[in-house]
Amino acid sequence: MAGPRCDHARRIAKPAFSRLAPRFSRLVASDAARCTALTIVRAVPPFPEFVLKTPALASLMLLSPALVLAQQETPPMPGSNNQQLERVEIRRTLSDTDLRRRAPVAKQVFGREELDKYGDTNVADVLKRLPGVNVSGGAPRMRGLGSGYTLILINGDPAPPGFQLDQLDPKQVERIEVTKGPTADQSAQAVAGAINIILKDAPRVSQRDLRLGLGYNVDRPTPAATLTFGEKIGSASLSVPVSVFSWRNLGETTTTRHVVGDGGATGDSVQKGEQLNWGHGVNTTPRLNWRISEDETLTLIGFGQQGWWNNKLRYDTLSSTGIASSGLDDDANNKGTWQMLRGNVQWNNRFSETQKVELKAGVQRAKGSFNNQTVDTSTPVLSLGDNLDRNFTQAGKYSQLLGDDHSLTVGWDLEWRRRDETRTTTVNGQSQLPQFDGETFGARIQRQAFFVQDEWEISPQWSTYLGLRNERIVTTSRGNALDARNVSSVLTPLWHLNYKLDPKGRDLIRGSITRSYKAPDLSAMLGRYSLNSKYPSAAQTNEELYPDRVGNPLLKPELATGLDIAYEKYFTGGGMFSVAFFHRDIKDLIRNATSREVPAGGTVARYVSRPVNLSKAQTSGIELELKGRASELLPALFDPKTALNLRGSVSFYHSRVEALPGPDNRLDGQQPWSGNLGFDYRLASLPLTTGANLGFTPGYSTRQTQTQLLDQSRNRSLDLFAQWVFNPKLSLRVSANNLAPLNTQSLTTVSNGSTTFTDREARTWYGVNLEMKL
Repeated sequence: MAGPRCDHARRIAKPAFSRLAPRFSRLVASDAARCTALTIVRAVPPFPEFVLKTPALASLMLLSPALVLAQQETPPMPGSNNQQLERVEIRRTLSDTDLRRRAPVAKQVFGREELDKYGDTNVADVLKRLPGVNVSGGAPRMRGLGSGYTLILINGDPAPPGFQLDQLDPKQVERIEVTKGPTADQSAQAVAGAINIILKDAPRVSQRDLRLGLGYNVDRPTPAATLTFGEKIGSASLSVPVSVFSWRNLGETTTTRHVVGDGGATGDSVQKGEQLNWGHGVNTTPRLNWRISEDETLTLIGFGQQGWWNNKLRYDTLSSTGIASSGLDDDANNKGTWQMLRGNVQWNNRFSETQKVELKAGVQRAKGSFNNQTVDTSTPVLSLGDNLDRNFTQAGKYSQLLGDDHSLTVGWDLEWRRRDETRTTTVNGQSQLPQFDGETFGARIQRQAFFVQDEWEISPQWSTYLGLRNERIVTTSRGNALDARNVSSVLTPLWHLNYKLDPKGRDLIRGSITRSYKAPDLSAMLGRYSLNSKYPSAAQTNEELYPDRVGNPLLKPELATGLDIAYEKYFTGGGMFSVAFFHRDIKDLIRNATSREVPAGGTVARYVSRPVNLSKAQTSGIELELKGRASELLPALFDPKTALNLRGSVSFYHSRVEALPGPDNRLDGQQPWSGNLGFDYRLASLPLTTGANLGFTPGYSTRQTQTQLLDQSRNRSLDLFAQWVFNPKLSLRVSANNLAPLNTQSLTTVSNGSTTFTDREARTWYGVNLEMKL
């Protein structure tokens, strides 16, 4: 039975554990032999993932090593029973909403429930339903900005070159974190924000999971499967998930062209096209966790992927008059492969109660090849090529607790990346560009970053995050006697401030001032000249609508200064409401510019598009989000027992590129607003859960260059799902994406009167997934 000393220990354990840890552990150790020791083991690191019912439990958790040590070193009293201490484990995983509320910076968290809800076979389909996120061409866009403005992270590290989210199975992911601003310990290439994909950790118990899936879009079903093997062996845990996937989809278009030539000659044409895409692949993300000691861990993570793709294009020319016949699309058969191998190692060591260090390194090799061939027998075009990406990273950080409420971290982040491309194109068996064909073009990036950050709990209601990161970027490009080297340095100060309107943090105001940047893509820096496929002969001229393309090795990074302000309200039932404002000032904006010039080795002037640092730009927006139980949001309409969850979000955006005339001089691809509405409902009488999500984007116009305007139509996506749970180890999920599909249109207009109008027919995707725990 515990005596008065133990009661005294419980009373003094009530203050915050971080302030009393050293002296309280010494006090309790002296009397541990006469007290009933309680050890509470940290079950799911890191510490903030626990919800402690009382401050006393928090103190006891910190003091448990001291209690155990005292019990081992103090001899038992005569006549007393030598009893073994019982090991008590407390496990509770915080909800997505709780993780969001406790984050030091503005963040949205989406866990297994959201990942599994619609039975998606790739992460890109999951992201398109998240508030403030759109997906275009498989790449996510935050705040309406293109993919280059959104940083993709894998376990907190920048995603490797060539990584595609539509080739990653959600079953391999533990959760997704969407951060609205950069932090010092991660790359500052997050002008719009960052999406951090946390892969599943190795299990603590034996695990055998199997998911079998079948999808349908056109012609015939496409199978998919994911098998996860997990095992714990002593102090090590191993996880080996393997996914096989396939796809088959059809895109149908009708393209109407009006062409105005240099001499005033015109031409009109109408083409109907079908693009059939199919392929298959396999990937795996094995992981080994080895707990060397209570304070030291070693983690090995691998990633392997192999795939094959095919593309078949067929066109039917409905009409063609005048000079338009030279710009028609040709039938083509395209195919290719890709492969990616990556390995990471991470070592963590907490060598005192206030100090810890983390070291990690990664190496990657990715390659791809393609074989594109037109079916036109009069002027057949054959294009062969391959590319090779190599990447090495090394990073580390040291963390130190300073006083009661400070956590200081310093670290570094090094990266070496190289890309090489080789391409050969022939027309009628003759080299298209002899001076370029067969030559290897290469680009290289070396990046060194050093950072420091301080997380400070000023008071129970005020907290702040201060960070400073400096990155030095060296880019080199070579090929065809054109070698270029560019050196830039980016200093990114960061300040995030949080204020809790109430001590429990259910009403929260966040603010941040940050600096971020967007580095040019390596492919945009390659100096290779590429002729437009509609005008494959260098001896003929082309149209401004269909320019040739060439890279720019002298590109500089875009720099952005940002302001974010947000209000978040958390309801007692788990729901929340937020409203956020953001603004970005962008310098050295990268945009494609079209000019007319004679290419190297050519004889006639052609239109050429290349990326340039065009001008300054600004973008601002307001984002609103609401979610929760229906009985909590609308208590007058729904009974508290109704298992109905509602969610909705709407975002408004505005941007301006200074070098382009208005009124539509917005950032490329940024829609004026977008919205999402959704619900999920669990039936009380059946083990059935259903749900739906509706996404909508209005039509808008974008001034792309001084002479070119792009009009895009509205876009809508309606997704449904139903899940039947037979038992805790077996469930069936049926889903449909893009029900009642809406065709999309685009119109490109050039100042000389040339236009291209494209109507794309949308299709519905259906899926069935059977999940089993073996």
